[in-house]
Parts: sequence; C-alpha cells; structure tokens
Amino acid sequence: MNFFYSKDNLVALHFKYDQARRRFVEWAQNEIAVVPDFHKRILFSDEAHFWLNGYVNKQNCRIWSEDNPQVYVETPLHSEKCLFGALYGLVESFFKNDEGHYVTVNGDRYRAMITNFFIPELNNRDVQELWFQQDGATCHTARATIDLLKDTFGDRLISRFGPVNWPRRSCDLTPLDYFLWGYVKSLVYADKPQTLELLEDNIRRVIADIRPQMLEKVIENWTSRLDYI
Repeated sequence: MNFFYSKDNLVALHFKYDQARRRFVEWAQNEIAVVPDFHKRILFSDEAHFWLNGYVNKQNCRIWSEDNPQVYVETPLHSEKCLFGALYGLVESFFKNDEGHYVTVNGDRYRAMITNFFIPELNNRDVQELWFQQDGATCHTARATIDLLKDTFGDRLISRFGPVNWPRRSCDLTPLDYFLWGYVKSLVYADKPQTLELLEDNIRRVIADIRPQMLEKVIENWTSRLDYI
C-alpha cells in the first residue's frame, strides 16, 4: 500500500511576536482575575471577504488517491466579492460606496463605519464597562482612527498603537477568526448564491440566526485559549 503525505504550512512566529502575545495573555488573565466576566466586556472586531464563487484556499482542499484523479475545478479569474465587517455580538456592516457598490476598506471608510453604525449601537449600553479590540490593519491604526476610538473608549482600547497592544498574528485569539467566519461561510455558500445580492442576503440571514447562547460559549472558550499561548 502506498502512503501519500502532504506538508502542513504553519505561520512562523518571530520571537518578538511570541513575547508580545505572552504579554497580552498575562495582561488579560490578570484582568479576568480581578473582573471574572472581563472577557464578556470585550467587543471583538474584524472584516472578512466573501467571494461569489465561494473561494476556498487550495491548500485546504485535497484529494487522496493512489491514482491521479484528474480532477479540475474551474474558477473565474477575477471573482466578485463583498467585504463584511462585524463586531462580535453587536453590529455588522457591508462596506459600500454612495452608489451602493462594494468597496475595499480604508481609513476613511472604517471611521465612517465606526461613526455611522458602531457608536450609535452603543447608545443603550454602558460604554464605561466595555473594551474595544481590533487588529493591526493600517486602516484601523491611523492616528485619526485611534483618536476616534479613544474618544469613546478612553484607555479601554486593545489595538496596535492603542493603550493596550494587540499582538500581531493572533487570529487564534479573535473569536471572529477562530469561529465566526468559518461558521458563517459554511452556511452562506450552501445554496451556491449566484449574485452579490443573494450572497449578501445569505450573510445577513446566517448572522441573524446565530443564537446568543452560541456566542456565549465561544467567548467562554476564549479564556481557555489564553492558557495555551
């Protein structure tokens, strides 16, 4: 019997990144020791692309066979996509221009999302109890963006260039990365939407159907993940 092997590609973490991750974990665990529900007060944020052709990384799709199966998957050269941003358990938004066309996110658009969608959602919440987390994308960390977020959260901002540093290459510590996007995409493409409008409808439907109890369990898992860093 022949055996076939496939190499696994892992993200190489520079020593300084590993140190930054450990410092963040130590800080977070200290906060939880003082405030046991601290992890429930963090608003995690992220953006994800949804490709119309249901693009999947080819490294995650393999066929194991002793004979060459001669299988080909036909994909368009430039598939259409939409960009969707989410704040865990709070608000979601598609990035579009004034004409309704999907666009990439930049500093101005990100700040507009914060001002027009995010901050109004906080009106009925005790902001003094909440923390905001974002990754180190350039559009997130411009001086104007950091200042805008600090106007609302003060020192309760977890971000590169923020009062509390968010370590690079830490998608394993973001519930949207280690759970939400994978879960949503597994359902969004089930009926193979053929237009961006149908794709957007599917995304909104799947997000709306997520139960709060599921989100609570995922957030509880976040504290366990800290032990393995």
